[in-house]
Amino acid sequence: MSLTGTGNRESGMAKTTWRRLATMVVPVLLAGCSIVGGSKEPATVYAPDPRVSPDASWPRVTWQLEIARPDAARSVDSLRIAVRPTPGELQVYKGASWAKTPSEQLQAVVQRALEDSGKIDAVATKGNGVAADYTLLTELRRYESDYAGNAVPAATIEVNAKLLHAPDQAIVASHTFLQADPAAATDTASVATAFGTALGRIGHDIAGWTLSNGSARQPATPGK
Repeated sequence: MSLTGTGNRESGMAKTTWRRLATMVVPVLLAGCSIVGGSKEPATVYAPDPRVSPDASWPRVTWQLEIARPDAARSVDSLRIAVRPTPGELQVYKGASWAKTPSEQLQAVVQRALEDSGKIDAVATKGNGVAADYTLLTELRRYESDYAGNAVPAATIEVNAKLLHAPDQAIVASHTFLQADPAAATDTASVATAFGTALGRIGHDIAGWTLSNGSARQPATPGK
């Protein structure tokens, strides 16, 4: 069918059709997003910034590490703060968002925990030019406020970590970490505070696990 020479009548009909389609599409897009809590006020941006204290038992290692960007499903790695009011139902808090995506938060807290520990020669994000002996691969499976049948939700973070030995591309260790810290109340600020606690604890556990398992292949010196 030709797209030229159709006349003003066809053009007018086409415009009318597109207007009708547009009015149908917008409500569908809005209906696809369930939102709880908050109001129509501008969004509050939350930026968890936990500080991780190293354990004295962590080994002092002489190798270098690169940390890959965590893998995560789009529904998990969103700036919206996810909440699970009941099993099988995922919503988001209205009027609130993260300053960084959950995957960025996770990568940053693990890297800083290792850097601040003084237990490793060098650590950097993947692609920053470090001649790495190991690569830390992570998959962020959950990053949500989960009621799990309780009166208040828990900040729930689940991460699968794999430590890759770079010279031979062998996985030397794999472990799934789960951290759930109850919020003090149901409001969004309390939930964000609980996420800061959960993020710091899981970052601590992943950092210590990485150092310990890397030492199985590389020589380590006594902890400082």
